[in-house]
Amino acid sequence: MPATTEAGVFDESGLLAKARDGDAAAFNELVNRYSRKIYRLAKHITQNDTDAEDVLQETFMKSYEHLGDFQGQSKFYTWIVRIAVNESLMKLRKRKSDRTVPLDEPLDTGEDTVVREIAVWDENPEQQYSREEMAKILDESVESLKPSFRTVFVLRDIEELSTEETAQALGISVPAVKSRLLRARLQLREKLTRFFRRKGDDVFAYL
Repeated sequence: MPATTEAGVFDESGLLAKARDGDAAAFNELVNRYSRKIYRLAKHITQNDTDAEDVLQETFMKSYEHLGDFQGQSKFYTWIVRIAVNESLMKLRKRKSDRTVPLDEPLDTGEDTVVREIAVWDENPEQQYSREEMAKILDESVESLKPSFRTVFVLRDIEELSTEETAQALGISVPAVKSRLLRARLQLREKLTRFFRRKGDDVFAYL
């Protein structure tokens, strides 16, 4: 079971202190707590199960090797997210399947309030199928974003990191995060609008 304080709160700082002293079991508890999130993040970026598994292993190997470099100025999860993102983008570069990986782009400021929640359906077979179909469409739309936009969208809107944490994890500015998140949301909205227009449905019934 994960280490907890007397109040029942996960004792991350205590585990980190033990891990820095060479306690492999303490580090393993940190791995167990965050491995699913890191795998999910890597899968979203690489779009490949095998690559996501590799990224997961590399992330925790490198974080263990460089644990002494972690200064505690950000959350441990934010720190390992940055490692995972770098490893994921390296996978994309090696595959040479996407040449838009670099994250240094002209920055725009501003934020958007595009509503992304999916409406709640009752659980009859036809509506359940519609929900599953919608989830698939959303996944494919997210995967179609270029990596710099997709990564920010995943961290902010799926993993629910704050704007500041996302900026720390990616090593970019807060305005850059806001700009890329805005572009990602607008591109997703455009893709979904085009899709439902072809089907004759109303996209706003789903967003």
